[in-house]
Amino acid sequence: MLIAAILVFPSLAPNPYILSSGVIVLNWAVLATAWNFVGGFTGYISLGHGALAGLGGYATGLLITKADIPSFVALILAAVIVAALAVPIGFAALRVRGASFVIVSIALVLILLLVFQSWSSVTGGSRGLVVPRPFPGMLRPEHHRAFFFLYGGLLILALATWWLLDRSRFGMGLKAIREDEDKAESLGTPTFAYKLTVFVVSAAFTALAGGLYALWFGDLDPVFQFSVLTGSYIVLMALLGGVRNLFGPVLGAIVVGIALEYFKVEFGSTPLHLVTTGLLLGLVVLFMPDGVIPSVTGLVQRLRKREQSSIREFTAADLAEQRKRDREGASS
Repeated sequence: MLIAAILVFPSLAPNPYILSSGVIVLNWAVLATAWNFVGGFTGYISLGHGALAGLGGYATGLLITKADIPSFVALILAAVIVAALAVPIGFAALRVRGASFVIVSIALVLILLLVFQSWSSVTGGSRGLVVPRPFPGMLRPEHHRAFFFLYGGLLILALATWWLLDRSRFGMGLKAIREDEDKAESLGTPTFAYKLTVFVVSAAFTALAGGLYALWFGDLDPVFQFSVLTGSYIVLMALLGGVRNLFGPVLGAIVVGIALEYFKVEFGSTPLHLVTTGLLLGLVVLFMPDGVIPSVTGLVQRLRKREQSSIREFTAADLAEQRKRDREGASS
């Protein structure tokens, strides 16, 4: 159904703006799914994945503009570079847990923001970085359509990878870390190696999403690319849909992504869209702490158990009627 929706949506979009909004929603879906490699498997809540997406975008743009590398070759190289950078970042960040890990992930975003703003001779600083389009001859609608399909393919690849990990021995070790890291380590699971490996995989997919955004949008700004809000939105999307579910982050990205686009149109540059997003996060945490999909699935299972229960309520009249039928059957 998801593949069918991706294939059909560009033809049904009434105008280029709606199609561009679809590209943005798919971008969020890829980012939330990439985050779910860490958050869903290990339970580590990272607000720094926006920085990894920003690194992917800037690495792609700089490889194109400074090294004159073809666009999609630069995209793949940028993902490899960010995955390599994720190793030392993970060595530092994954040694702490809980709130300390959240703080370290926020610090990563702020440090990279300062670096890319100050290093103006390379990154363009506050002026931004202009990234050439990979399809220079295309009109805007066709440009949006091409990137919608590219993002759709990347999303399917990320979901397939998550699905395979979820059913592997490696995924079982990651889920053991999520449930009780100390106990998993005492039973022989190499917890740090597992966490670092999945963090690198998550960083690679996040960088691919950030690099595709750079190729699609064509203009990078450090304040936007390295924003704590980006990481907060990703976490909200994953929590809303359900972090332990394959399609949870996708559902959350569709709901929150559409809501963000609507709020921005309605409220413009005012901070009201942040207020509404915060209220949505509060409602999710209060009433659906496991996410929409697990909550709805649990409700359906409870209703089925009631319908399929072998225990029935009998009134006295029902019991008397049953005994009468039994006596009649025995006498006949």
